[in-house]
Amino acid sequence: MATQTSLLGVLAFGFLCFICLPAEAALKKYQFDVKVSNVSRLCHAKQMVTVNGGFPGPTIYAREGDRVQINVTNYAQYNLSIHWHGLKQYRNGWADGPAYITQCPIQTGNSYVYDFNVTGQRGTLWWHAHILWLRATVYGAIVIMPQQGTPFPFPQPDREEVLVLGEWWNADVEQVEKQGNALGLPPNMSDAHTINGKPGPLFPCSEKHTFAMEVEKGKTYLLRIINAALNDELFFALANHTFTVVEIDAVYTKPFTTDAILIAPGQTTNVLVRANQVPGRYFMAARAFMDAPISVDNKTATAIFQYKGIPETVIPKLPTLPAQNDSDFALSYNSKLKSLNTPKYPANVPLNVDRHLLLTVGLGINPCPTCLNGTRLTASLNNISFIMPQTALLQSHYFNIKGVYTPDFPDKPPTPFNFTGAPLTANLRTNVGTRISKIAFNSTVEIVIQDTNLLSVESHPFHLHGYNFFVVGTGIGNFDPKKDPAKYNLIDPIERNTVGVPTGGWTAIRFRADNPGVWFFHCHLELHTGWGLKTAFLVENGAGSDYSILPPPKDLPSC
Repeated sequence: MATQTSLLGVLAFGFLCFICLPAEAALKKYQFDVKVSNVSRLCHAKQMVTVNGGFPGPTIYAREGDRVQINVTNYAQYNLSIHWHGLKQYRNGWADGPAYITQCPIQTGNSYVYDFNVTGQRGTLWWHAHILWLRATVYGAIVIMPQQGTPFPFPQPDREEVLVLGEWWNADVEQVEKQGNALGLPPNMSDAHTINGKPGPLFPCSEKHTFAMEVEKGKTYLLRIINAALNDELFFALANHTFTVVEIDAVYTKPFTTDAILIAPGQTTNVLVRANQVPGRYFMAARAFMDAPISVDNKTATAIFQYKGIPETVIPKLPTLPAQNDSDFALSYNSKLKSLNTPKYPANVPLNVDRHLLLTVGLGINPCPTCLNGTRLTASLNNISFIMPQTALLQSHYFNIKGVYTPDFPDKPPTPFNFTGAPLTANLRTNVGTRISKIAFNSTVEIVIQDTNLLSVESHPFHLHGYNFFVVGTGIGNFDPKKDPAKYNLIDPIERNTVGVPTGGWTAIRFRADNPGVWFFHCHLELHTGWGLKTAFLVENGAGSDYSILPPPKDLPSC
């Protein structure tokens, strides 16, 4: 079987680190050409939007403390923007990237420079398009190394590898999305999952579209795993080997071993794996997790963990992945994630809360005379389905442009009910609008995200731009404000930027609102984001210019 090894990539990474990671902070510059490229997978060739012709796109390498400038030139037919997922962008929402939230999209034929500092962060993050469904093909990794001379707080690996999990559609993804919207139904699911853009040999015409990494017996490898899939949470495992989880969402964790990981769209996970088995060829495999009565792409993507000197004629062994609906594994795995909480890497959990929010997740059906069944599926937070503005929220806030949004998003649902009881098919007075929540600078915030059984319960990964947060609690059923806070972990809760709300359950997060700007908060299932499962937080300026939003760049795109 023909495979593609990653040796050149590793050598390139080592050379890059050697030439561009000096003792002091450096300026890293990248050029992103967004263009249409011809790509073939699963016996289907198509034109699709890429960055620099790659699928996935280029990996951004930097060190903690570096300044990064990325000039994005848009040669594609779609206006678009790019989000640097997980980078906090302190006071600098202009570089965050979600279209119509912090900027207007970059129009065809134009360029925009994303200019930001990497401050107080190190680890694995990623970047992706943040408009329409373009992130299906426009995405890549961000690798932030610790400051020079600062070791990892875990055994030094012999080598690293980036593994980006994604999805592939044989058809044009934008047309798939448009067709679903026109019918008022979910768009067609993907035709394959991918690992570094390749589905693996279990799919037709895919022998040459298989990612492989060569390993040596006795050595330890750091795998930087990213879930860039549009709509699927994924299990990931390696046959006959165990993982030691050491980092998620660019935050170090208390290490623990596991046979498989669960990773939601938007999340990253770093694991150590030791090549300690009989030399051979072993499959790494990714497959969807779904514990609700909802259809997903259940096909398995594979890549190869190949010991040096083993011929390619040896058939790789498949790992045993958890069952597709294994809720127990999902809950157990997430409960093991804890912050390192050491003097060097403390968990500064807010112990007192200034602002409490309860956000209910709901699916609904609205009238649509032109749709197939006369209805359209929608999604909402606190019964509000968010409408994207035509002027970016941050620009309208900074320049005091009226009529773009209203700062009256409710702190709790207007109609309490048995959120996770029997399925409900009726909308509970779902409203539409561009309603956001205003938060005082430096206040402490707790958000309880509650799943509901409006149409169906489902797991939802929520991402907060501009911040990390602490996951202080989670549970199944309805959140009980009198009993559940007593069970919170306020000592070493995991810190991250994207969290999964369990099916038919709730998750509580806390953060300090010390980053002024307008920050998107949304489900990272692209299907639900498009249906309106999103809002934004307007964090007010603090006292003085050092605690206020930075002035916008001169080349800021206009709508």
